Amino acid sequence: MDLRQLLELLTVLIPLPPFLAFALIVLFFNRWKRLSHSIAIGAMALSFLMAQFVFWTVVGWGGEALYEHPIAVSIPWLPSADVALEMGVFVDPLTAVTLFFVSITCLAIFIYSVGYMHGDPRYSRFFAYISLFATGMLGLTVSDNLLMLFIFWEIMGLCSYLLIGFWFEKPSAYRAAIKAFLTTRIGDVIMLIGIAYLYTQTGTLSFDAILRNEEVLHELAITPSVIPTLSVAAAVGLLIFAGTVGKSAQFPLHVWLPDAMEGPTPVSAMIHAATMVSAGVYLVVRMFPLLAVGLEHAAGTPPMVAMAVIGTFSAVFAATIAVAQNDIKRVLAYSTISQLAYMVAALGIGAYIAAAFHLVTHAFFKALLFLGSGSVIIGAHHEQDMMKMGGLAKRMPVTFWTFLIGGLALSGFPIITAGFWSKDEILAHAWAHNPTVFWALAAGALLTAFYTMRQICLTFLGEPRSHHAEHAHETPWVMTGPLVMLALFALFFGFVGVPEDFPVIGEVGKALFHGNWFHHFVGATLGEAPEALPFNPIPVSISVGAALLGLLVGWLVYGRQPLAEGQTDPLVRWLGPVHTVLRNKYYIDEFYGLVIIRPTLWLAKAAYEWIDRGLIDGILHGLARLGELWGILNRWVHRYIIDGGMVDGSAKLVGAIGREFRQALQTGQVQHYLISVLFFLCTFALLYLLYLGVTP
Repeated sequence: MDLRQLLELLTVLIPLPPFLAFALIVLFFNRWKRLSHSIAIGAMALSFLMAQFVFWTVVGWGGEALYEHPIAVSIPWLPSADVALEMGVFVDPLTAVTLFFVSITCLAIFIYSVGYMHGDPRYSRFFAYISLFATGMLGLTVSDNLLMLFIFWEIMGLCSYLLIGFWFEKPSAYRAAIKAFLTTRIGDVIMLIGIAYLYTQTGTLSFDAILRNEEVLHELAITPSVIPTLSVAAAVGLLIFAGTVGKSAQFPLHVWLPDAMEGPTPVSAMIHAATMVSAGVYLVVRMFPLLAVGLEHAAGTPPMVAMAVIGTFSAVFAATIAVAQNDIKRVLAYSTISQLAYMVAALGIGAYIAAAFHLVTHAFFKALLFLGSGSVIIGAHHEQDMMKMGGLAKRMPVTFWTFLIGGLALSGFPIITAGFWSKDEILAHAWAHNPTVFWALAAGALLTAFYTMRQICLTFLGEPRSHHAEHAHETPWVMTGPLVMLALFALFFGFVGVPEDFPVIGEVGKALFHGNWFHHFVGATLGEAPEALPFNPIPVSISVGAALLGLLVGWLVYGRQPLAEGQTDPLVRWLGPVHTVLRNKYYIDEFYGLVIIRPTLWLAKAAYEWIDRGLIDGILHGLARLGELWGILNRWVHRYIIDGGMVDGSAKLVGAIGREFRQALQTGQVQHYLISVLFFLCTFALLYLLYLGVTP
């Protein structure tokens, strides 16, 4: 077996160990907690090793070589007429990088979960579920076609339902699970329509046959679709993007993600960093050649315009809500919506590599922040309200410093954090291509830095504002160890994507990575890496200024004089009713409840009353009444005609005749009997003579 065959085999096997762990725990080992988590972590570690081997091997080949000769294996799966849908694996530069960060973050979350879920009565079940969750994302990543991707996509949808509602004893948990499942299904159904439509036009769903074939893309771009004014490529792109809107919680399907915080915190980290929402952005990054086909003839294709508008709006919209939240996990949830919107908006303006870069860095620092928030929750005795925290920096030093690193990376603190380099790339492209998007995203960056510093100050600085915070303690190494590892990636991973002409540091990047490694490697996914933008100090200065200004204002409001116990949040006083609107998330949930949920429930009740009870039950009850009447008629016929007239009547007639004959013939007088005998003899003789007279 040569190296390529080994890589093909390993790529096929990467999703398998977590799936086997899921099956083994559910079927055989759910009673043994330590064995269950050992199987789950061991399986994830095996997938991690295989993914890392594949990644580091293909990195040595280079992006261009991997594009020309990707790792690809497929087999016929579902016959259809004279062709068959194929299932297989496909590794190009984008797949390799995604395998890199997904396997690392998943393994860190698995290890962390041992400490966080300690003592939970459904401990083994939890590890079974997250193993299946990891299977879904790993399988989706290596899929070589849209149908296979969609299968694993739906596996993650199922796991999100099971894990968000894991503590189903709480009404808020099972309601959040149902809300997440139904909301994401809206996008998934639209996406499935797009997949089916694409298949009808191309006869294939293979990434290689569609995305790497210029003739197919061109044909899709010039063929009118069933939607007026849109080409097939544009229509399919919009339909597929709807899947991302649901999965990555973009407006207007964003409402499920904050409520998903009802699940255990490792689940939140899986959803926000390693699986669900990352999968949504991965989909549009993967499908970008189709979404952007025809771009050279227009200012932007319809899917790209939709991504730019929705992404830009969602980035600012979610950031404003995060400012007014007090639950430590909900702040991060709205932050995720905002950061994913940066990636979506970046794709909308053509910043393909910047979007992929931010997808990777965001996975590391958002996993760090969510696991850090979980460490705070455990250390503070399950307290989640930041207004009841404070003073945790001294009591939880490892959690504090790692959370600070994650917060600075999220804020885009310059130079030393990965978040700065990826977010700066997006802003630089926005400055060059769409000033409206740039200023909106810059405002979002300012708000992000402010609410991040607010979160850090309220949680860790000052004096404890509750009994739980007063008696907080550092969490065990099984939880803090993954925090330290992820903190290193949140600090240093960004240096693989430093622009080559960035002052001073760009020269260091050239020496260490032979230039902007990420740009050249991932850019090769498109066949030829897009030309890098020249360094422009203006967007960089605005980006740095927005991050530092937001952090400074947050420090001045919450850090210089930390809040005391019972003290009101200054934003409540300054913003007044605006703060109420932000705290209540612009009343979007209430609006949906009024215009969608209530009418739906009314329609369902009306359908139940009119159709089920009126029509269907009416028909059934009518048939039952007819059956009852038929039974009554049948009983009457049986009783009065059959029994009374035919059976009983004939019996009575025979009985009456018998009685009459008995009385007439059985008189007991011998002379009567002799007369009868003589009568019958005469009759017989007469008949015999008549017979002889007519017979020769």
